[in-house]
Amino acid sequence: MSEPVVERVLLTNDDGIDAPGLAVLAEVAATIAREVWIVAPEHDQSGTSHSISLHDPLRITEHGPRRFGISGTPGDCVVMAVRHVMRDTPPDLVLSGINRGGNLGLETVFSGTVGAAMTGMLLGIRSIALSQVFKDRNAVKWGTSRALAGDVIRRLVTAGWSDDACLNVNFPDVEADAAGPLTVSRQGVGLINAIDVRAHVDPRGFPYHWLQFSRGPRPDVDDAEAMVVARGAVSVTPLRFERTSEEAAVALADNLMRA
Repeated sequence: MSEPVVERVLLTNDDGIDAPGLAVLAEVAATIAREVWIVAPEHDQSGTSHSISLHDPLRITEHGPRRFGISGTPGDCVVMAVRHVMRDTPPDLVLSGINRGGNLGLETVFSGTVGAAMTGMLLGIRSIALSQVFKDRNAVKWGTSRALAGDVIRRLVTAGWSDDACLNVNFPDVEADAAGPLTVSRQGVGLINAIDVRAHVDPRGFPYHWLQFSRGPRPDVDDAEAMVVARGAVSVTPLRFERTSEEAAVALADNLMRA
């Protein structure tokens, strides 16, 4: 068995503490860290992005040694772990996932998986979000991420990266032995085409609504993460909070001077 590359790792996710992807990540984390801590949402928190709870109390439930459920968002979980549960022995690394489904392109803006990693970065801890892409939600290839994630994490931790970025890793929807190399990618556009509203009426006659992403292939640059995983490789994209469009800022300043 390989030597651990970090002393203490914090695991979280947005699919909830009982999600299969978190169980896979716990297996992997045991091979790269001496101590594995899990602080994850009690229930599915997909789509919560970077949000933290400022208007509701947070409750902690102990599920076992170094395993805690939080009644809030993935961002809440990271803050509660670093500033409360693990305050005296903070983690060296935050791993968020493994998400059931890819987090590609614009989807990273909404992703609670990525939001947790961004929160870890904000608190000064190296953080990686990990997701398993699928085409059939009833046949997610967990074996691929189980087989590849340990080596991917080791390589990334050993290589290191800038303090102003967290890493977004996506495993392709292929068997592990068919997966291409770990490839540095950019966010790109991804697969979201629109956000739709589905209107329904409940059995008592009251209306209710579901928000739903519609997805499909979109033109993108060759090194965009959606394009990389579509070719069967593992993508890793450094993400940061700074999202200013320099091009738009220059054009806006010029237009305002002429107005």
